[in-house]
Amino acid sequence: MVKIDWHPADIIAGLKKRGTTLSAVSREAGLAASTLSNALHRSWPKGERLIATALDCEPYEIWPSRYSK
Repeated sequence: MVKIDWHPADIIAGLKKRGTTLSAVSREAGLAASTLSNALHRSWPKGERLIATALDCEPYEIWPSRYSK
């Protein structure tokens, strides 16, 4: 079974369902509001971890292509 990465809109929707936003997660981590948006489009382990934690899952579940062997 091939797993595909979550679409950026699904990540944003998942955060919204949990009562937060990408900007809020970014600011809570001490980053500029727009910084975490970088992780939506390119590999950045720290940002991926912050987003995954906010979504109560692991980064490899959101971006399997970035964590495949």
